[in-house]
Amino acid sequence: MKATVSFILPRASQQISAMGDRETSNHSEVTDFILVGFRVRPELHILLFLLFLLVYAMILLGNIGMIVIIMTDPRLNTPMYFFLGNLSFVDLFYSSVIAPKAMINFWSESKSISFAGCVTQLFLFVLFIVTEAFLLAVMAYDRFIAICNPLLYTVQMSTHLCVQLVTGSYLCGCISSVLQTSMTFTLSFCASRAIDHFYCDDRPLQRISCSDLYIHKMVSLFLCSIIILPTIMVITVSYIYIVSTVLKIPSTEGRKKAFSTCSSHLGVVSVLYGAITFMYVIPDRFPELSKVASLCYTLLTPMLNPLIYSLRNKDVKEALRKILGNKLFLFNSILTENRIK
Repeated sequence: MKATVSFILPRASQQISAMGDRETSNHSEVTDFILVGFRVRPELHILLFLLFLLVYAMILLGNIGMIVIIMTDPRLNTPMYFFLGNLSFVDLFYSSVIAPKAMINFWSESKSISFAGCVTQLFLFVLFIVTEAFLLAVMAYDRFIAICNPLLYTVQMSTHLCVQLVTGSYLCGCISSVLQTSMTFTLSFCASRAIDHFYCDDRPLQRISCSDLYIHKMVSLFLCSIIILPTIMVITVSYIYIVSTVLKIPSTEGRKKAFSTCSSHLGVVSVLYGAITFMYVIPDRFPELSKVASLCYTLLTPMLNPLIYSLRNKDVKEALRKILGNKLFLFNSILTENRIK
């Protein structure tokens, strides 16, 4: 407990608060915000920067690699990998909305973000995180059809339906983002400019608003409910049917393969929904814990997704070996030609 307290800098917090406490009559007069970030000693900012840089590099490498593998290998031209490719795309972009700005702020004294930049960051973040929630539900439905109705899988999961499901996920994300962003930035920010978070999010912005938040909180809770509850229900029902079907498979190898395919998906869902529930459903009483929970879905989940789906997937591993084998063959051919010359 003492070690944790020693990390907190009261003097730095007061300086940031002083920077942020510029009184304004309404939100239209606010030209920028201060992203307070993590309240730790300045020397730890270097460590946090390196940690963010390492994780973000893994996110870029893993998700871009996954997209390239899926697009280049004809064997992965199936609904499951179509959804997985879109999941990698979403992970790549919503982590890119957060991580670069957070890393810049570790070195910046002002830690400022423009009003337009804050609006854009919140809009894109909500767009991609909601899209991911619906994509995970779609992937659960895809696994349900593949395991419970394998003979009808190619008929039921047609290309047309797959495109519709993915388009619907992005559309739901876009609608939620427009509603949440427009509702958040109609609030008056006359209390402070300092956002006690490392990116622009709804709850930290509520803390610095002097508007009546009752309606805002009710609408936000409603939006969270119509996003989280239906997707959780689809995932839960799908996996109840999947488990009951898998337990009927006579061979141990068949059960093992089916559970291996689904356990990775359930792991990702558990981390994402657990963190989101803590952030947006449980009362906002622990700002520092909220920042840690935010790391789970802004950085941890996008980093783990390609690792989980590639390391536990035979098709992806074989496609990766094929690509690396072709690259090595090409490299050796070039070396051989140069030696002959």
